[in-house]
Amino acid sequence: MTAEPVFPVHTIESAPPAARRTMTAVQDHWGYLPSAVGRLATSPRTLDGFLKLNGIFEGGSLDPLAREVLVLTVATRNGCHVCVAIHSQRLDGMNAGQDLIAALRDRKPLDDPRLEAMRQFVNRVLDTTGDVGDEALQAFLAHGYTPEQALEVVLGIGTYTLSTFANRLIGAQLDAPLADYAWEG
Repeated sequence: MTAEPVFPVHTIESAPPAARRTMTAVQDHWGYLPSAVGRLATSPRTLDGFLKLNGIFEGGSLDPLAREVLVLTVATRNGCHVCVAIHSQRLDGMNAGQDLIAALRDRKPLDDPRLEAMRQFVNRVLDTTGDVGDEALQAFLAHGYTPEQALEVVLGIGTYTLSTFANRLIGAQLDAPLADYAWEG
């Protein structure tokens, strides 16, 4: 007899009722229901919380490319193969360039000084749990970022720490539409 999985891949019908509306919205937006969402539905609050935080983060003042640099920096650092694949696909869709995507996936410096400043600042915030020091903050601001955006980096780190940790805990699997962006870390 096999034990039931701790985090089953719920369908909209099998999910806790509090998760169903969110799952339907994700399915409508993506064109399919990602298996990670099905597993996260085990905790409707976690699923809803991540999506709300992500909406707030994406509605901020950071440009889309800088946001994706932040997300991939967190995702590679935290070893979330699902997030790396999703956000590699996003960057590809933005025509960000394969060199940028490869550098982020390999945790290497970026050729673009402004994006590299983002990558370095994200790592500094993580390394120091926010106590970056004036020199690192000024270096970030010197690349055209604002104090508001420095705080949005913290928001993005929090959002994607939630996502990457939850995905790792639930054993999120890569869905077929993301296979071309698989990452082993």
